Amino acid sequence: MDFNYKHLIPTDFSDTSKVWMYQSSRKFTMNEALQIEAMMEDFLANWQSHGEAVKGYANILFGQFLILMADDSVLVGGCSTYESVKVLKQIEQLFNVSLFDRQTLAFITKDTIQLLPLVQLNYALENNHITASTLYFNNLVATKADLLNKWIVPVKETWLASKLPKTMLA
Repeated sequence: MDFNYKHLIPTDFSDTSKVWMYQSSRKFTMNEALQIEAMMEDFLANWQSHGEAVKGYANILFGQFLILMADDSVLVGGCSTYESVKVLKQIEQLFNVSLFDRQTLAFITKDTIQLLPLVQLNYALENNHITASTLYFNNLVATKADLLNKWIVPVKETWLASKLPKTMLA
């Protein structure tokens, strides 16, 4: 699988644009992705913050990660963020997926995306299923710059580094 995504991120958004990354509990089918794309286009066409139109972007990356970005030209407040969450909750219900589960981690192993419940992380580390150099989807990215530079990174460069056995860091 080709994990190149940077060319899909709009260049006309500032590097400080706000990013929200939602990992689906499974890959979307092509039909589902097309329906979600239409839902997000409708949302973005009407997205406002304090009466001002928000310049937004949404996309599904690798069939499993829904990205939402708001250019920083308009401050996105709580109410406008809540409106985006409502759309995502509709997607969850319509397609029977979870988009808000932060207890499931995503890694690239054997050239595929593998989901791992957080409670199984120690086992995966102890048995070398996950190593310091395994690529991890850091869904905590908060800006466009972070998305471009810190989204898919080796485990040793993330918050997970503290979970690594010292022998892996040597």
